Amino acid sequence: MLPTTWQEVTTSIWAIGSLSLAVAYAATVENYRKNWRRHPEWPIPDRFVPNTKISVIIPARNEAANLPKCLASIAKQSYPGDLFEVIVLDDQSEDETFLLAQNFAQKHPNWQAIKLGKYDKSAKPSSKKKTIETGIGLATGELIVCTDADCVLPPDWLWCLAAFYVEKQAKFIAAPVNFHFEKNRLERFQSLDFLGMMWVTGAGFQANSGLLCNGANLAYPKSCFEEVGGFDGIDGLASGDDMLLLHKIAQRYPSGVFFLKNRVVTALTEAQPDLRSFVSQRLRWASKSRSYEDVQVTIRLVVAFLLCWAIVVNLVLAGWLGWSFLALFAALFLMKTVVDFRFLSELAGYFERRDLLRGYLLSQWMHIGYIIGIGTLANLASHYEWKGRRVK
Repeated sequence: MLPTTWQEVTTSIWAIGSLSLAVAYAATVENYRKNWRRHPEWPIPDRFVPNTKISVIIPARNEAANLPKCLASIAKQSYPGDLFEVIVLDDQSEDETFLLAQNFAQKHPNWQAIKLGKYDKSAKPSSKKKTIETGIGLATGELIVCTDADCVLPPDWLWCLAAFYVEKQAKFIAAPVNFHFEKNRLERFQSLDFLGMMWVTGAGFQANSGLLCNGANLAYPKSCFEEVGGFDGIDGLASGDDMLLLHKIAQRYPSGVFFLKNRVVTALTEAQPDLRSFVSQRLRWASKSRSYEDVQVTIRLVVAFLLCWAIVVNLVLAGWLGWSFLALFAALFLMKTVVDFRFLSELAGYFERRDLLRGYLLSQWMHIGYIIGIGTLANLASHYEWKGRRVK
């Protein structure tokens, strides 16, 4: 029977739109899931003779609590010590970051600790890009490897990156990053959400669409960085030293960019400890989305954003307009919950983190709130605070 009143017509249109969003979201997730499975896991070669000189670039600001663990893990690398150098660049830290970096440099002849000049607030808000660019200018290695000062790296990290680089003749390598040592529900939520990001990253490389990466674990030839002009043209944002550079290199070498799918190479870092720092971090990440040129990525982000809004709106309308909206809310929430669980359980198994699935329903609600909140703030806020600086 066809609707006869304006309210019935409006309700029908709203229901069709809401369910269409859920179907589109499910189709997107399933597509990512298939591409993740199709992406071959890189088999670590039995025989590899290292001969590639590597320069590890570590930008650091106020990382005294984390830097020693990072540098200690790099000092334990299985890669020959005479074939890699470490350059720590202190971006005007207000703690003992530079002193700690100096202490490590004194113990390793091919390590450097560099203190940058005073931050110019009137310049383009790309302090981290300038820091990395300075490090690359000092680098003597053929392969640039970037990580963050709050990361702990596995013993075979550089060995695997070098072997992969040589085997693939890669122009850009994105490698996995995960969180660890969670202490509360917010941190466990971030870890589970970040598994999803790694899944989307690997699937995007397989599909050659929506390329993502994380600056805590990536590598590229120094010559390639110089060939594409470094960060020129993408230095208008404080963030984007990873993803926007990837896009530049992918335009020049579409078949030369890779995701190294192997958990042995995973860089580990810690989630943000409180809501304020979490929101600030995610706003920084979201600021890059305005520079995406891939329309498909934008559409996928919009679908997820609108679906989360539809779930909440239907729940609110159920208390006002009755059971039909409650049923619609239940259908949308159930679809998203089941679809997300399918891929998150697969990724949790792959990275050996099934413990993160405990309390999954609460994490689902947190994810809906996160998508709505960050998605809205990212489009309203022109600036955010990071490392004690207000940037955009």
